[in-house]
Amino acid sequence: MPDNDGRVALVVRGGWEGHAPVEATDLFIPYLERQGYAVRVEDSPRVYADADFMAGVDLVMQCYTMGTIEPDQVRGLSAAVRAGTGLAGWHGGIADSFRDCADYLHLIGGQFACHPGKDPATRVPGAADHNFVPYTVNLLPAAKSHPITRDLEDFELTTEQYWVLTDDYIDVLATTTQRVRAWDPWHREVTSPAIWTRQWGAGRIFVTTPGHDLNVLRHPSVRTIIERGLTWASR
Repeated sequence: MPDNDGRVALVVRGGWEGHAPVEATDLFIPYLERQGYAVRVEDSPRVYADADFMAGVDLVMQCYTMGTIEPDQVRGLSAAVRAGTGLAGWHGGIADSFRDCADYLHLIGGQFACHPGKDPATRVPGAADHNFVPYTVNLLPAAKSHPITRDLEDFELTTEQYWVLTDDYIDVLATTTQRVRAWDPWHREVTSPAIWTRQWGAGRIFVTTPGHDLNVLRHPSVRTIIERGLTWASR
């Protein structure tokens, strides 16, 4: 590990391979190291149950889509966050993790529901972009002064647009609005949080829903938001 000032970042990555958890987190590990963190990488949430280790973790960067988590593991993660460990991530790696664990969903404050896509009549069999649509990430007034989003403007993406189910204990910095198309069953526009934070005990949680693939993660605004979100969430 590189020289550091005593700060520790834990990277937990895995789950569904469609989100390229190794390659995606490898984009941001150098940033963490430049910020002075010693980085430990794990391919399972088992590490969350190690209370002694978790007590010394300043930041968890999680990229683990779907998968499962055991009761002692989610208890360990929640206890660490309550004690001041930061938790941060993007897209399905944090907002679609451990679907069957209510305690995890309560911790994060939002859960992926769907990503409505293209007109079914235009989809090419076998193509990977069925759910890619153009949409805008709209920064809210609160974003103007927040360290994660300060000086940023609304931006456009063509990728998966997350419709998420959330509670009102999240602090929303940006939203995205799902339009109504002729083939959709809903009858009015639906606005979902696209970037949010959450205070949990002494800890901070950061979530951004853009981040399906490496192209999105390399988008200048998305990458800036994630890097700032990691810094903001950390103890």
